[in-house]
Amino acid sequence: VVDVSLDSLPEVYFEGGEPFLFYPLMVEGIRIAREKGFKTGMVTNAYWATTVEDGELWLKSISELDVSNLSISDDAFHYGEEVENTAKCALAAAKAMDVPTGSISIEKPEVKPDPESEDGKGGSIIGGSAVFRGRAVDKLIEGLPRRNWEEFGECPFEDLRAPKRVHLDSFGNVHICQGLSMGNMWETPLSKLVKNYEADAHPICGPIAKGGPTLLAKELKVEHEDEYVDACHFCYALRKSLIDEYPQYLAPRQVYGLE
Repeated sequence: VVDVSLDSLPEVYFEGGEPFLFYPLMVEGIRIAREKGFKTGMVTNAYWATTVEDGELWLKSISELDVSNLSISDDAFHYGEEVENTAKCALAAAKAMDVPTGSISIEKPEVKPDPESEDGKGGSIIGGSAVFRGRAVDKLIEGLPRRNWEEFGECPFEDLRAPKRVHLDSFGNVHICQGLSMGNMWETPLSKLVKNYEADAHPICGPIAKGGPTLLAKELKVEHEDEYVDACHFCYALRKSLIDEYPQYLAPRQVYGLE
């Protein structure tokens, strides 16, 4: 039983990997969360909706649990150039069964002129919605422009001092950002971890909150390259090199492609 006695926790999302691979466990988790008064949602690649009719069978139990949202990944990273795909079938099935749903579409990274340069053309920025962590670092950074490491003086995506969400994995790690843990809920109750969390006391979050990955590199004296695509790319590379020194805070190793 997971301790979730937190007034600030209104919603529980079942994400992945792919939560539908563990369908009975996911459905039971949604049922328990709904009984405790939480809103619920799921994120899926919809591999299971080979037809609209199949999608309706998979969603039958979901539709009876009054979920708040079903988010379906539908982009080129999942389906290439396929116009008709399982995501489209799942969206149609969800609509037919009145399951609140929407699609998630990640844009491919692309190089654009920097509008803040003097002539509007000089320099380059990265467009698109891909975030350069994990597999994206290995698969998507080739050919993209890079910037000097000292430019990354803040975290652009997460409020590390007052996190608005956490991710729980199957090992019990409580992620503030993927692969950046505040502790393990199997060892310390989730409510206690969240209530006792202080960014400045965390050896990784503290420097990032003060001065981004640039300060993390300086304070922990990490050897690194001179240029990176963005702050996430730099931060991910630093954390990967620190994982053996701070295994309880940089977990699980799977996030860093090490297991």
